Amino acid sequence: MPYYSEEQIKKARSIDLLTYLQSYEPTELVHVRGSTYCTREHDSLKISNGKWMWWSRGFGGSSALDYLIKVKGMQFVEAMEILTDERIVSPKTGTKIRENSYREEKRKLLIPDRSETNLEVTRYLTGRGIDKEIIRDCIEEGLLYESLPYHNCVFVGYDETGKAAYACYRATNGERIMGDAAGSDKRYAFRINRNGNTIHVFESAIDLLSYATVMKMQTGNWRAESMVSLGGVYAPSPNKPGIQIPAALDNALQNHTEVKTIALHLDSDYAGRSAARSIAAQLKDTYTIRDEPPPYGKDCNDYLLHIHHQNRSRQMDAARYEHPR
Repeated sequence: MPYYSEEQIKKARSIDLLTYLQSYEPTELVHVRGSTYCTREHDSLKISNGKWMWWSRGFGGSSALDYLIKVKGMQFVEAMEILTDERIVSPKTGTKIRENSYREEKRKLLIPDRSETNLEVTRYLTGRGIDKEIIRDCIEEGLLYESLPYHNCVFVGYDETGKAAYACYRATNGERIMGDAAGSDKRYAFRINRNGNTIHVFESAIDLLSYATVMKMQTGNWRAESMVSLGGVYAPSPNKPGIQIPAALDNALQNHTEVKTIALHLDSDYAGRSAARSIAAQLKDTYTIRDEPPPYGKDCNDYLLHIHHQNRSRQMDAARYEHPR
């Protein structure tokens, strides 16, 4: 286990969250107004005047170290490994942050250790209605694994060289614990690449796998077209009604020039609908846009579970009809 001196710990604690995000995860920052920011992942987590507060959860802090431990769920040593990176420098020391560090240097992706089995991941995702064969294929292709020590789902994205460049995690114990691994590059968010002129777009990895399951149930083939998750979307602010094209979608379109049609399967809530309208408005002159929110529920997983419920109800009705009391 690495040893950190009191001086290193003091320096790490001096790094505020805004500085950390600007240096290491700039795509996570969303300007709200004035000197106030939030994150793309948690719009109720506000950053201002050197402090941050996660209003929906009722707690906050003053440092990036607090954020990595309390919000990202990291162990102290893992958080310290990130914050002792020479690219992150606290303004309190008077040292200037290197400009364009995000573009100039490849960020270090820190992903959890792998469990020897994937039993909890399989149990959790099949409980969400996702097809077991699809889960198995994703595991075999290195797109999904079970972490240690918490046995979370970890969804992995790879860059053009085949190197892991993105990972997001989701708790399997029923707690709403989720987020991106430190150093993740959202350009390479979880996706399944296939040939074809259509790309399907989702907010999360679970929504993507839910849609793939529906396609398998309906057509028997879930591998026909490319699918990309965005790692979340956010609603535009009143001062800036539009949003940038999400990094994962922009990167996918640049690397797959054969794509002519974009099918948006974003959530049915305000953020999802706003993001879909904004993306469509910006890309409609270049691509055919299909806005296809889930026919039922908030997201694709809600719709998948609804289909399973309907199928079970029909099976029970048929059984009662064949074997009346």
